Amino acid sequence: MMPRYCVQKETIPTMFRRLFIDHPKSVDENYVQHFGVAGRFGLTMIWGGMKALVHAVIPGLCITSGSDTVKRLNTIMVEQRRAKGQDVAQTLTVDWVI
Repeated sequence: MMPRYCVQKETIPTMFRRLFIDHPKSVDENYVQHFGVAGRFGLTMIWGGMKALVHAVIPGLCITSGSDTVKRLNTIMVEQRRAKGQDVAQTLTVDWVI
């Protein structure tokens, strides 16, 4: 007997839809498009993070790389939402440098 607090088991099609279809569809993309966009964002964040670590060790190098990466990704995300006609939340100006 399953305890009352356990969530009912999802069916495979429901779980597949939730994991691979629902979110990409919510941002007007299919899985392959979302994979490309999210993958590029992820790699860009990793590259920016590596530059920020270089800056942490040698402060004279990669001085604005971290904040430049954040600004660039934010701009891309806002422009993509506008292009797709989605609401864009008011963004704050970045007043600091990583």
